[in-house]
Amino acid sequence: MEKFLQEAKDASRILATLSGAQKNGVLKEMANALRANVMNLLEANALDMADAEKNNLSSALKDRLLLDEKRIEGMARAIEEIAALKEPVGRVLDGWVTETGLKIEKVSIPIGVIGIIYESRPNVTSDTAALCFKSSNVCVLKGGKEAEHSNKAIAEVLKNVLIRHDLPSSLISLIPDSSREGVNKLIKMDKYVDLIIPRGGEGLIKHVSQNATVSVVKHDKGLCHTFIDKDADIKKALAVVLNAKCRRVGICGAMETLLVDDAVAATMLPMLQTEYARFGTTLRGCAKTRTFIDIEEASEEDFQTEYLDNILSIKVVSGVGEALEHIQTYGSAHSDAIITENYTTAEEFLNNVDSACVYLNASTQFTDGGEFGFGAEVGISTNKLHARGPMGIEGLTTYKYKIYGSGQTRK
Repeated sequence: MEKFLQEAKDASRILATLSGAQKNGVLKEMANALRANVMNLLEANALDMADAEKNNLSSALKDRLLLDEKRIEGMARAIEEIAALKEPVGRVLDGWVTETGLKIEKVSIPIGVIGIIYESRPNVTSDTAALCFKSSNVCVLKGGKEAEHSNKAIAEVLKNVLIRHDLPSSLISLIPDSSREGVNKLIKMDKYVDLIIPRGGEGLIKHVSQNATVSVVKHDKGLCHTFIDKDADIKKALAVVLNAKCRRVGICGAMETLLVDDAVAATMLPMLQTEYARFGTTLRGCAKTRTFIDIEEASEEDFQTEYLDNILSIKVVSGVGEALEHIQTYGSAHSDAIITENYTTAEEFLNNVDSACVYLNASTQFTDGGEFGFGAEVGISTNKLHARGPMGIEGLTTYKYKIYGSGQTRK
């Protein structure tokens, strides 16, 4: 592991010498290489899908794992979108001249070597590799065992492009020891690794956060809420909450709890029950919810659970104040939304929900780097420091101060 990470650290110095145009050329070739290797990638993914069947993975997890031609094309397009973004490194973020005549510039620079630990979704391999390369960072990747064949095949395609450009293949690497012991070594290698980004289940995030000596940006669970206010447009509310839950149930931006103002519960809940039945969604509700519709009872644990499945908890609340209180108690600071036509209520919600992304009259499933115009993201940060929300290329840079003098000495 140490030799592997030393090579990654050494490679970062070579990457730092590449111009924006050179990096963009390599990225465009990576996108085309994914397209040219569709059949190889599908064959590798088929092995993972076969293992998923044997291991009885849920339908939601299998959906996260699946690659098809459309998703591979989406991966290629994401890399092209990343290439088209403005150069993030070497930008002068601020500048001034001090009283002593020193000219100071605050300039963006790469973080260095970034370790990314993730589960299930193979597209994360290409997305994060491209984002790191664009921002002049070396990425060390640890994907989930369930996507082992897919991740190796994708990484091989990208590494072959690097080799064709006489660049070190260690700029994009899967860690040699993907066991738990290997991960434990990686997160303590602060001599070589500058940042760890864990994205996945609550257990993984907690383990990395508690044991890493390398700096960590957490991409924690998405226990996302939507609140239907008494002043909501009913048609708009139905469309948004159905999308927020059912478009893709296994992603971190999927709504897990629906809050309904008691002033509209009698009208909304029967309509919601009918609509969710069309999608086969299992509904679980609080005692008050169950006075309006006949559904399963929601336990305290349900309101604390990120299902990543076609299950939804529902709670009737007495206005925006109780909705805010519920989100503060159970939320994960990921993405939360309000549906209302009342500007004052909307602003109260948006200003007081302490989450990375807060929405008015829109689905929480928009929390995504591509949807935000970032091309892709290395994850959705629930941290408050350094980066928050979809973490794109700007979140993968830091800065330094360049000070120009003319012989000044300090008194």
